[in-house]
Amino acid sequence: MHTQQSLVFASGNPGKIAELNDLLKPLGYAVQPQSDFGVQPVDETATTFVENALLKAREATRVSGLPAIADDSGLEVDALNGAPGLYSARFAQMHNAGQGDADNNALLLQKLAGLSADERRARFRSVVVLLRHELDPSPIICEGHWEGVIMEAAEGDGGFGYDPIFRNADTGTAAATLDKATKNRLSHRGKAVAALISYLAKHPLPTPQ
Repeated sequence: MHTQQSLVFASGNPGKIAELNDLLKPLGYAVQPQSDFGVQPVDETATTFVENALLKAREATRVSGLPAIADDSGLEVDALNGAPGLYSARFAQMHNAGQGDADNNALLLQKLAGLSADERRARFRSVVVLLRHELDPSPIICEGHWEGVIMEAAEGDGGFGYDPIFRNADTGTAAATLDKATKNRLSHRGKAVAALISYLAKHPLPTPQ
């Protein structure tokens, strides 16, 4: 077991922070949101998940002085040529259809109305990066994906984001109906973080002085 060490997570999303803490706590790492250190969100101007995650992590470690984790993730729907993708969190806002999870879900269901299950194939994709310091020349980069289909109506009240309308291929149920432990094991972020955990187990970060 490592000495308790703080990591800053370049996000203010409470759902993501809780999930990440659950997954990294057994290794002795405590994840704190970037807001605890006065880190302001950066503009996600990159064109890939990896580049966006690196932008966020670099700013978080620069300001906090701690190792920083960032993720960029999104939902890719085959019938929409991979959209909403990078813009999953702002999907409805970009189409002047409101903002937030409920509006994002409503817009996606509207766009897929009338399509068969085969035409509603989708996946969550997540890239998680860890920078040891601002100028880290070899960031740790891990990726995971979670296959499924977009349902015709929301189901369940757990999770966040598109979880209520995403029927995952592992259990055949909406992601929002899964208990936290099951979701952490199966999800795109869970898989990416599992790869990060595997790396940290073999290459732990230096213990803070």
